[in-house]
Amino acid sequence: MASPQTATKSRQTKPGSKPARKSARAASRSPDAISLLKADHKEVKSYFKQYEGLEDVAEKQALADKICRALTVHAQIEEEIYYPAARAAIDDDDLLDEAEVEHGSAKQLIAEIQAMTAADRLFDAKVTVLGEYIDHHVKEEEKEMFPESRASDLDLKALGAQLAERKAELMAKAH
Repeated sequence: MASPQTATKSRQTKPGSKPARKSARAASRSPDAISLLKADHKEVKSYFKQYEGLEDVAEKQALADKICRALTVHAQIEEEIYYPAARAAIDDDDLLDEAEVEHGSAKQLIAEIQAMTAADRLFDAKVTVLGEYIDHHVKEEEKEMFPESRASDLDLKALGAQLAERKAELMAKAH
């Protein structure tokens, strides 16, 4: 798999060209990387909160599917773009290693949820536990990793534009 830097190089355009101007405009409109990731966190947290209040099996199924899709895309953009950039910019391999392991656990639970229906006996429990995993993971990112990234020399604006572009691609495929 190409590194984020390699992927960027293959898409480089001439300064001042129409694609370069379009890309620059998109970057100026995009939130920085941390703002984008925090917005994702907030959105998914609201989904889990909504899920708690649901009784209808079809509504639970639809919302669980939405949660799984959002988390899958979020984890992928973090793993492809944000984590490699953060690993290069901050000196905290343990924190990044833990985040990767947490993603692995979440992905396993997502796969189990996706293989079930909302009528299955352990469905609600698995969605609840996934929410707890994600809550823990989000706290570590927002209290430790994000502040370290802000304090580093990471170009969070450019990284945010990359994340937004990749997220849009993946969400389009997911629908």
